[in-house]
Parts: sequence; C-alpha cells; structure tokens
Amino acid sequence: MRASDADRDRVAEILREALAQGRLDAEEHAERIDAVYRAKTMGELEPVVRDLPAAEGGSRTRSAPGEYAYRPAASMPDQNLVAIFSASVRKGRWQVPARINAVAIFGSVEIDLTEAVFPQQQVQINVTSIFGSVDIRVPENVTLRGSGSGVLGAFEIEMHEAEDANAPQVQINGYAVLGSVDARPKRGAWIRDLRSRLSADRHERRERLREDRQHRLDERLDRHARLLEERHERHERRRFERRERRDRFRKGLGD
Repeated sequence: MRASDADRDRVAEILREALAQGRLDAEEHAERIDAVYRAKTMGELEPVVRDLPAAEGGSRTRSAPGEYAYRPAASMPDQNLVAIFSASVRKGRWQVPARINAVAIFGSVEIDLTEAVFPQQQVQINVTSIFGSVDIRVPENVTLRGSGSGVLGAFEIEMHEAEDANAPQVQINGYAVLGSVDARPKRGAWIRDLRSRLSADRHERRERLREDRQHRLDERLDRHARLLEERHERHERRRFERRERRDRFRKGLGD
C-alpha cells in the first residue's frame, strides 16, 4: 500500500518521542527520519519503528485515568479571536481557556490546539463566519464534537471520540453564512499527558533558575578574584617602590 504524508508524519512523531525518551540517539534518529521521508509504501515505513514500543500494535499507549492535570474550575478569561477583513491566528504552545469566541467577517481565523495545554477538560469554541473562514485543528487523541449550520456556506466538523474518556473535549458551536467553518483532528499530532508537560515546565524553570544562580555566583567569584589580583598587584608595586626608595637612600649615604 502506498504511504501518505499523514502516515509519514505519524511515524516521524513516533521517532521524535523515541528520541526524547532516549531510545534513539541523534544519529539513529536522523537516519530513520531520512528513511521515513524517502519511503513510498507502508512496507518501507513499518521496519523503521518495528523495535520501538510506540509502534507495537499500530497504536500508542493510552493514558491512565487521572493522568491529565486538570485544574478545578479554571478562572482563565474567555479568548476572543476576531478577523474583519483580516486574519487572526492562535497556535503554538498556549493555555486554552474554557471558552473561545471566533468571529470571521470577510477574514480568516485559525485555531491550532495541537501544541496547546488544556488546564480544564471541557473547551467550548463559539464560531461565527460571515463571508469568512474559521479553521480549527485538534490533536488526534482529543474528543471533538460540535453542532452548527451553514447558510449558503459550509459548517464541517469531523466528529472524533478519544479512546481515553479523561482526555480533553472540544465542543464547537456556531454558524457560517456565505462562509466556512472546518474543524478536524490533525493527523499525526498527539497531545502528551498534561501532568508530564507541566512537570517538564516546572523542571525547565528550576533548571533556568539554577543556571541563573550559578551564573551570578560565577560572576561574583570572578569579581572577587579580580579584586584579589588587583590588590596583590598594588601590594607588589608598593613593595617594589619602597625597595627602590630604600636602595636610592642607601646609595645616597654611600656617596
């Protein structure tokens, strides 16, 4: 069977996780990635990840109940994304509020949740598209539901139920008038369990603080060493000057 771009991206994601876990070193990872994007059939892709746990059974390990680090009744304010004769984009690493309002009027709104952190399980996105477009992408292991209508337009949601009942749930409501709303999972993109993400963030902050403290300590030690060296140089210079004066004095007495 011929391999699709989504198949290659899925295998590349497995390799990336194996590199992060230390199962592959950088050289092995580079070699396998090269093989992945040169592969033309599924038969060429399978051997690349055959020895990795994430590839067993053709599926990823499911998160255990309670693995997601949700906060009770998150107090984050709603986020409004408005595009009127313009474009509004929200993607990358960001914390998703419980409610997002997206309005596109003769413009476009893009909401990408594939790298986002979900402080709460339930997320509602209200969309309004009038002569515009709203595109929403979520990770594959997030539940995606929605309801809406299109008036001379398209309101398309690719419903998806996550295997883990504790996974984040994204609900999309709204309408499109002479415009479009498109929401679907992004193939090959998987959200990691949130507890690991937040723990990694805390560890990274601690490491930065430790490095900052060490840097400041090194600077103080350097300053102290320079002061001692300068003091030593002044002391030696004064001793030399005293010795010279004493020698000139003795010479004067001899004359």
